[in-house]
Amino acid sequence: MSLMKLATASAVLMTLAITACSQTPQQQRATGGAALGAAGGALVGQAIGGNTESTLIGAGAGALLGAVLATSGGPQPRDRGREMCRYQDRYGRIFTAPCDERYYRGRGY
Repeated sequence: MSLMKLATASAVLMTLAITACSQTPQQQRATGGAALGAAGGALVGQAIGGNTESTLIGAGAGALLGAVLATSGGPQPRDRGREMCRYQDRYGRIFTAPCDERYYRGRGY
């Protein structure tokens, strides 16, 4: 393996490691999907075109498609109690707290 290939592989792995930090689960799925899509697209582009331009086009298209498919597929769980609502206490002070059952039944009052 040449030094250039090793440096490129190291840069890609470090980028993936850094981008996985402090992301929401949906962003993590998008990052993983983009990485897998880029790798698959690069392989397909090289197999079809046999040159660098085809490989780069395939990697770009694969990354885009992978990110879109990774974020659109699967259930998007809705955690009850994660939504925050604004309330007013009897002294007129406004505070924020997790929404109560009235929020989930469609009544906001």
